[in-house]
Amino acid sequence: MRLWAIADLHLAAEANRDGVLALPAYPDDWLIVAGDLCEGMQLFTEALGWLLRRFARVIWVPGNHELWLTDRGSGPRSSVAKYDALVAAARRLGVLTPEDPFVPWPPTGDVIVPLCTLYDYSFRPDSVALADVVAWAAELRNVAADEHLINPAPFAGMVEWCAQRCAETQTRLAGELPPDARTILVGHFPLRQDLTRIPRIPRFTPWCGTRLTDDWHRRYRAVVAVSGHLHVRRTDWRDGTRFEEVSLGYPKQWNQAKGVSAYLREIMPDG
Repeated sequence: MRLWAIADLHLAAEANRDGVLALPAYPDDWLIVAGDLCEGMQLFTEALGWLLRRFARVIWVPGNHELWLTDRGSGPRSSVAKYDALVAAARRLGVLTPEDPFVPWPPTGDVIVPLCTLYDYSFRPDSVALADVVAWAAELRNVAADEHLINPAPFAGMVEWCAQRCAETQTRLAGELPPDARTILVGHFPLRQDLTRIPRIPRFTPWCGTRLTDDWHRRYRAVVAVSGHLHVRRTDWRDGTRFEEVSLGYPKQWNQAKGVSAYLREIMPDG
């Protein structure tokens, strides 16, 4: 029994869909899907079904792409409502979401904590004011498409939605996490700004997380923290916690001859 993780499958791309459909079965193992599965609701549900047929259990957290409002003629009109719809669809299939009770990883008892913390533009230089962050990123054409594809209503903006998500999650962790329990923190966005090293788009960092989670790996005794979003696969260590960036990425960012299975990251082995 092993715990695997992958993020940024971006199944709108045919090559990525073919890669997922070619995955072998892992009947005893669990899979973390750390966001950016796809944009469309129908494909989202189909894709979770594909993964459930290959893994004993699937854990999903949202990325920014799931929150994009691409179905303008139908579907939710806000990203908050879309998130609720995604959670409902995942739950109907038995997929664990950030809105469900935390579960222990059976071989070790470490508690798996799916997160939806979002971002608040605080991953920016101190010299750049919040009001100027989009213009600053635009100087290098690094502005995220989120700016016109995510609608955080009824919140005033992403700053407010992110603050609400982080506060709500901290309340749940305080009330539901067993004392002294070790955790496996699972989110789409990296928990710390110093993990957002993306030289190809250096001013994209404001859309990559929040400083509100900077110490969560220590506060919640994380053995490992899983994320995606950066399309820069790597392992880092901070304060004794292992940080795993597990993205697959767009078709040009992975070797299709190896198959998607080569990009599954083993997070926890059996025992």
